[in-house]
Amino acid sequence: MSWIEAVILGIIQGLTEFLPVSSSGHLTIVGTLFGMTGEENLAFAILVHVATVLSTIVVLWGEVSGLFKGFFSFRWNDETKMVSKILLSMIPVGIVGVFFKDTVEDLFGSGLLLVGCMLLLTAALLMISYYARPRQKEEISFRDAFIIGIAQACAVMPGLSRSGSTIATGILLGNKKEKVAKFSFLMVIIPVLGEAFLDVVKVMKGSDVSAFSSISVSAMVCGFVAAFISGVIACKWMIDIVKKGKLVYFAYYCIAAGLFAIIYLQFN
Repeated sequence: MSWIEAVILGIIQGLTEFLPVSSSGHLTIVGTLFGMTGEENLAFAILVHVATVLSTIVVLWGEVSGLFKGFFSFRWNDETKMVSKILLSMIPVGIVGVFFKDTVEDLFGSGLLLVGCMLLLTAALLMISYYARPRQKEEISFRDAFIIGIAQACAVMPGLSRSGSTIATGILLGNKKEKVAKFSFLMVIIPVLGEAFLDVVKVMKGSDVSAFSSISVSAMVCGFVAAFISGVIACKWMIDIVKKGKLVYFAYYCIAAGLFAIIYLQFN
């Protein structure tokens, strides 16, 4: 992988992590066009996911710092309740990560057909949430947090947008769009950092080193920086887009991208 390819992939990751169009699906599609292997694609995806998590923390620093202060005051307050909901939402993806990690990694090398189908499913979710008119709630309940967490666990499938799935699910449950968007971005911080830590430990133990060693240091740095900067821009943009209720436009894009992935597979 050249540094230019890393920058392109980093920008794609940073933008698509927050926009509801599936970062994993786009990395798989572009990685295939660049001739990357499934293992190399997964290794690079881990790196740039950490970059976009850091961009989330930067953009939502006010919320993140407020949650920390409130939680460590050791009182049952609004911040403690929100942290509890975030922790509850992480249980489903934690179960997937512990018991089905190898299966998920295999999916990243399964080709474009799965990616194309999952992009079409993402489009369907976005369209349904756009046209649905559920009764509005004032705050995200513990029940809703867990259901949104299930949506996040399902979105480990390459091509199924994590932000699209969680935000659409939250909206369908009747939650306010801006609150769901911020909750969606906050709930992914610990799982992604935890996943990255486990993969670093695995590399240090000597397994799967080839996937990371095949990417040069310069490419990793360029990809990381590109993903971080584009992630900051996309995170701010996405919150504004959700507030204005324009997610349906991304559904059309996901349909086009999904069909491209499926059609490209037929001719290659």
